Amino acid sequence: MTKLPDFHGPHVCPPLPDAEPVEWEVPMARFVRVRVLRHTCECKPCMYEFCAAGGLAWVRRTQRRESGETVRESHPTTVGKAEVLWEKLMNGQAG
Repeated sequence: MTKLPDFHGPHVCPPLPDAEPVEWEVPMARFVRVRVLRHTCECKPCMYEFCAAGGLAWVRRTQRRESGETVRESHPTTVGKAEVLWEKLMNGQAG
């Protein structure tokens, strides 16, 4: 049997001291179908997903702890603005 290679997604850089704060909100079931366009590696206790639906986009953050998972989302906005937030999170410029 052939062993499959170990695939990892990208990792988020730790927030820089001057990182822009993100207002994380409790998710609201406002869309029937949500597409996850990108995601970070699941090997870390905090994972991010770039989501889109209905012409809007946002970032979903899932924090896993022994006590369970906590899911929060950024406010849905234009795809372009959500892309900027995604890049800032990835580079440690937001957190």
